[in-house]
Amino acid sequence: MTRMRKIAAALSATSAALLAIPPTASASPSAPAAPAPHGAFVRESFDRLPLGPVTAGRGWTTDASHGSLTVEPGSTGRGRELRLRTEGNGRAFLVLSDLAPAGNSFWARLRLRVDRFPTAPDWAHWTIAEASGSDVPTLVRPLGGQYAPTDRGNFWGVGSDLGPTGDWTSWKTSAPATAAAWSCVEFHLDASDNRVTVYLDGVEQSELTVSTKQHGGTADDFVLPRVDTLKLGWQLYQADPTPSSYDVRMDDIALSTRRVGGCAV
Repeated sequence: MTRMRKIAAALSATSAALLAIPPTASASPSAPAAPAPHGAFVRESFDRLPLGPVTAGRGWTTDASHGSLTVEPGSTGRGRELRLRTEGNGRAFLVLSDLAPAGNSFWARLRLRVDRFPTAPDWAHWTIAEASGSDVPTLVRPLGGQYAPTDRGNFWGVGSDLGPTGDWTSWKTSAPATAAAWSCVEFHLDASDNRVTVYLDGVEQSELTVSTKQHGGTADDFVLPRVDTLKLGWQLYQADPTPSSYDVRMDDIALSTRRVGGCAV
């Protein structure tokens, strides 16, 4: 009995020591994410990341060419945010890989501020979000837009490339892109009818919606890839643009099986 009491006492002491160790807030990509409510399977506020250049976070990596990603103090005076900067037609993306959303459908929400949009060359095309999968080469761009010289402005539009419907961006003048101001942007990918729906500051932009038969490309059906990768950031495709550099801020990223909300103004 004496030996058993000693063993029990040792185990009890070990358990107490382990419970006394406080949990760490590691920003390592291998650290498990805390459970998120409302069906969310990705959440990133950047508040747990150290300030300075960043190449990876909790469940994400980066992709940049003539561009950089930096965690900086929040420009609104609280928390931290991600700053993306590119030169010319460079790119800077946060990359979420190994996604497997139920039914190949999901909602995304993020807060966004683009310092300036291009004013040259004519029809300069830019992307904020790009979804792809390994089953087909189609790139779906639920958040992006284009500079239209005919209307002297930049306008939001859903787009696609490398798929059967070709290279297109279905921008609308009713959805102007506003520079140097924070906005809350959302999109919904619905595989049931290959539908992409966009919301700006909580308001559905129905004119931007595309689906299997209604889109901006060829007469072929628009079909979503089996999405396993989502890029969020900035890329401008034309050389020698004006301005020659771009500064983008992002915060409060969430992907979910249901609409995340929080964008109402």
